[in-house]
Amino acid sequence: MDRTLVICKPDAVERGLVGEIIGRFERKGLRIVAAELRTLDRGVLDRHYAEHAGKGFYGELVAFMGRGPALVAVVEGPEDAWSVVRHMMGATDPMNAAAGTIRGDFGTMVTENLVHGSDSAESARREVAIFFPDLHQE
Repeated sequence: MDRTLVICKPDAVERGLVGEIIGRFERKGLRIVAAELRTLDRGVLDRHYAEHAGKGFYGELVAFMGRGPALVAVVEGPEDAWSVVRHMMGATDPMNAAAGTIRGDFGTMVTENLVHGSDSAESARREVAIFFPDLHQE
């Protein structure tokens, strides 16, 4: 079984969509193995978004992600679970996301697009370790 990180971003929490988002993953056959509602601090966000440091949108991204609680979860599924999650999320820009995807059904703007999912197996391992350092990864 593979594991990947999912974050229901502050806009998803504010809009009451966390249950819908997590329910979609569960109905797909993925399993939640860890989850916590938390407000993300600057240190964690700097580690999580390290590849974006210095880019023009970085400050706004960190401010958005830290503005309120987010649900951080580890999702487990078959090989390449990260890819399953990414397909279910839809395109980063909700205006380009297909109907039936999370962002296609509920997203309204690219800067607040409801959900994060690791973009590779390597990223999944790194991100799970940032948010759940005590979780044993196989």
